[in-house]
Amino acid sequence: MKRNGWVVLLIILACVAGLTYHQMRRQQQAEEYGYESVPARSASGEGGRTDAKDVLVVADQYDATSMDPIAHNDVPSSRAVYSLYDTLIFADDEGNIFPGLAESWELLSGTEYKFNLRKGVKFHNGDELNAEDVRHAIMRATTDAGARIAVYSQNVKDVQVIDDHTLVIELKKTDYSFFPSLTHSWAAIYSKRAFEELGDGFGMNPAGAGSGPFKFVSWQKGNKYVLERFDDYWGPKPRVKTIEVRSIPEPTSRTIALETGEADIIFPVVHNDLRRVDENENLVLYRKPQNSITYVGFNVTKPPFDNVNVRRAVASALDVAGIQAASYRGVGNAPGSLVPSAVKYSLNDVTPVRERDVELAKKLLAEAGVNDLRLEIWTNERKERVDSATIIQAQLEEAGIKSEIKVLEWGAYLNGLLEKRHDLFILGWVNSIPDPNYAISGLLESSALGSTNYTFFSDAKLDELLDRGRGLEDGDERAALYKEMQLYIDEQLPMIYLHNDESIAGTRKNVRGFEPRSNEIHSFREVYFE
Repeated sequence: MKRNGWVVLLIILACVAGLTYHQMRRQQQAEEYGYESVPARSASGEGGRTDAKDVLVVADQYDATSMDPIAHNDVPSSRAVYSLYDTLIFADDEGNIFPGLAESWELLSGTEYKFNLRKGVKFHNGDELNAEDVRHAIMRATTDAGARIAVYSQNVKDVQVIDDHTLVIELKKTDYSFFPSLTHSWAAIYSKRAFEELGDGFGMNPAGAGSGPFKFVSWQKGNKYVLERFDDYWGPKPRVKTIEVRSIPEPTSRTIALETGEADIIFPVVHNDLRRVDENENLVLYRKPQNSITYVGFNVTKPPFDNVNVRRAVASALDVAGIQAASYRGVGNAPGSLVPSAVKYSLNDVTPVRERDVELAKKLLAEAGVNDLRLEIWTNERKERVDSATIIQAQLEEAGIKSEIKVLEWGAYLNGLLEKRHDLFILGWVNSIPDPNYAISGLLESSALGSTNYTFFSDAKLDELLDRGRGLEDGDERAALYKEMQLYIDEQLPMIYLHNDESIAGTRKNVRGFEPRSNEIHSFREVYFE
């Protein structure tokens, strides 16, 4: 096959498959996901569900893994947490900070933050928020229970309770990236009493524990969870009574659910369905650049991938721009650097995308003494990642590298990566906090081993650079340091940058108040039906 013939073949197969899939399996898929294949509901609510004005149905590609704020670090779970709980401070999509459970705050020193809590805030069990609840939630995140979010909580030394509505968070060392991290789901505040009563079941059934605008009703793992408006919420009351978030991994099934009116909001909308949603007069398509990186990671603890020249050989065998273009087809772009363009100090727009050199790949393998290299490529079931894995497999074959593809369900995939059995894997990282520290530390710092550092890369120099970066205020010195970090990571090559994504969602035309967020933590707090 001529160079890039695999790209043409994949596109042709995908287009044909998309057409036949829609024509031949529409009814079958609708029945599989528990709804009837009916005509699309009009904007006035005719057809479909009769409870459209009260129930907001959301179709996500993955289910949450836990509703315990510190027992996960994945986007679907963070979305659930954002509806159930509040944090001390909030951030908008541009990174501007504004009051949450704390009505005001003060930086006492480089390591001390004082917060004044709102009075009269109620948890879902009726208890009133106080500083002890905040202390319990924040300090619990520093224990082994918070291993998956340790990159955010590792620098917390203590939380001092001044009185019922005043507290001081004390850090071990100065960290200018810490304050905005309090907008992340790791710092969600929940009722200490409810947590103690719920015990080990807290993550699966947090009934009564929440501080947010919606309260927990039920969760059928792998299928859907249901939340209901909390009428005693301290802030603006949600305008929908119930949220039902369904897990529908298959992209076309999500689109069918939107078309038939059985879902009001879906995400993501994949490239095959963009025009289909955009040209439907009953639907609205949203697209926004996403602060994320999709990457091909190496398990650097597993020979021969502990050898940087073997990692360079694999990287040289791949046409990253071609893979991205064929797999995502007009969505996003191929990255040049780890830190997304919208995050300060990024080199993404000035660093060229890695180019393919098959002969160099063969040369590097020979110099490393690696013959007959065989590996597994792991991915979850997201279509674009499976497509990428398929192309990667074909390109590696051209460099003499044999590979097998292993596709896993989302929860099993994340758990499997922690077991260190993988070779290569495809995963994404959303920079949900507008600071370059978290674009790097969550993926590659030694403190993230056992949580979100699935490459198991542990490097003393990078750790030291990250530590220095957190202690610097924004300015030329900090900018130079993060430039040095990005170039050093490129040299060490624990991962290959594959894709900068977009946040793409579809809604029914009568849905108002929804806007996708660049960190993918979409809000349903303001959503209503016209």
